[in-house]
Amino acid sequence: MSATTAAVLGLGVMGGGIARRLLDRGVALTVWNRSPEPAETLGALGAAVARTPAEAARDADVVLVSLADGAATEQVLLGPDGVLADGPVDGVLASASTISPDLLRVLRERAPALLDLGLLGNGDHARSGELRIYAGGTDTDLARARGILDLLAKQVVHVGGPGDGMRLKLLMNTLMGIQVQAMAEATALGEAAGLPRRTVLDAITTSGFSTPVMGFKARRIAADRYDTPDFRLRLMAKDLALAVSEADRTGLHLPLVASALATHEQAVRHGDGDLDCAAIGRTLTASDGEGGRP
Repeated sequence: MSATTAAVLGLGVMGGGIARRLLDRGVALTVWNRSPEPAETLGALGAAVARTPAEAARDADVVLVSLADGAATEQVLLGPDGVLADGPVDGVLASASTISPDLLRVLRERAPALLDLGLLGNGDHARSGELRIYAGGTDTDLARARGILDLLAKQVVHVGGPGDGMRLKLLMNTLMGIQVQAMAEATALGEAAGLPRRTVLDAITTSGFSTPVMGFKARRIAADRYDTPDFRLRLMAKDLALAVSEADRTGLHLPLVASALATHEQAVRHGDGDLDCAAIGRTLTASDGEGGRP
């Protein structure tokens, strides 16, 4: 039977967009967020506001979890008052967070009906139903959640079994991190050689070498504006670290990913972690001898 009720746990850029989209489409929605303001805003628009993650998930056909990292996901799902604190939920648990395979295995032991979702897009795409969703899990669980997922995405692809949606999202985020850093490096080199930043970025983004994400992030680099992030730099560092860990597990050496991880970790140490990931270019214009700004 297709889902008719949903809960959204985590109301950041992506989760907030998802929640608003579901409300707009008439879904009976319950929301929860660690800080109360985003939930209260959605409550004024018609969502039920839960006091705890467990309360939010109790009666939902689909429980969508959109949190920053594995630690937050583990706390909300397995901690006190967590979704799974008292056992499995009746609905399908759909994790849209990029987390480690080890944590995903723990969740599957506690939640038999579990989908791992790789979401491609940003909060605006979620708000307008234009995401691409790559789902890992069983045919049965995907069928149960399909009515909700189709409201959020222009494409829902069942990529394989448990963990495969998360793995695909991880490699896509890895590719994004490398592309944005490559563009930032090319721009830094051009500026160092005396070329105007705008000229370099225009040449890159109108060429056959560009990708849509490069065109999108180039606007931030051109303006040197990285506040109100679409995707925080520290989250990119987290995903690159997960990719390196997964490569190590499979016996692969990925030199580009390892190099990008080192640069992103350096940027986080220098205080840029909560800026948009396009701010990686600030680390490349180093003047303190080891990257970052003085």
